[in-house]
Amino acid sequence: MNIAQALALRGEPESYERQENAWLLEHITKIDSFDLVMKKKQELTVEQEQQYVDGLKRIAEGEPLAYVTGSQPFWTLDLTVTKDTLVPRPDTEILVETVLKLELPEDCRVVDLGTGTGAIALSLASERPEWLVTATDIYEPTLEVALHNAEKHELDHVKFFLGSWFKALNRQYFDVIVSNPPYIDAEDEHMANLATEPERALVAEQHGLADIEHIIQQGKKWLATQGWIVLEHGYDQGEAVRNIFKGAGFKEVRTVKDYGGNDRVTLGQWQS
Repeated sequence: MNIAQALALRGEPESYERQENAWLLEHITKIDSFDLVMKKKQELTVEQEQQYVDGLKRIAEGEPLAYVTGSQPFWTLDLTVTKDTLVPRPDTEILVETVLKLELPEDCRVVDLGTGTGAIALSLASERPEWLVTATDIYEPTLEVALHNAEKHELDHVKFFLGSWFKALNRQYFDVIVSNPPYIDAEDEHMANLATEPERALVAEQHGLADIEHIIQQGKKWLATQGWIVLEHGYDQGEAVRNIFKGAGFKEVRTVKDYGGNDRVTLGQWQS
């Protein structure tokens, strides 16, 4: 099987499936996906062909490509992912962009709650090396992946703590609290497409709002004056999350849309 034949095994020309095929072949052959077409007549080795076919089978069975390759691009970083972590999504980059646009102190103190792969914390740390960035996660194997990603990108100044939300932290105050918490209702039809990813990182009670409400209500105790909470949420939860912020006494509450035009990130400032 040559590269052209391999690329054509799944999907129509110009389809997302063909792009995934190219990324998988890039991972296996170490040939940049943009150069694969130039080398379309190159034969795969028996081992490469078997790896490729096996990878396509795993994707067909519902696994994300990132679990097959073991990595996922996010912001400017290439992050290691495992089945103990969610796969970072492009929409979460909206949260990173939103935080970077805020007026914050030069020595800003940030905590990323439920960090997963470390995507948000490490992206912020890479852009603002002078910031004091902390990250937490409740699940030790997940936190180990985040630690690995910090070492991989030489972001060793990010501090990691194991535990549930604020319970992982020593008493301190932050200028920004960020999180991409579980926000999907257990009955949501989209869960069928997420069956291979850890449910604990996806599903929350109260129609997906329980963890968001917990972070907002408890976060007041951990924020410096003029501090912000910035949260990712579901496309249809913008109004509900804004109401939680306002009910908790936050000001400057607003929602930012994702690349698809859907409500995705809501933030509020604590001014007391």
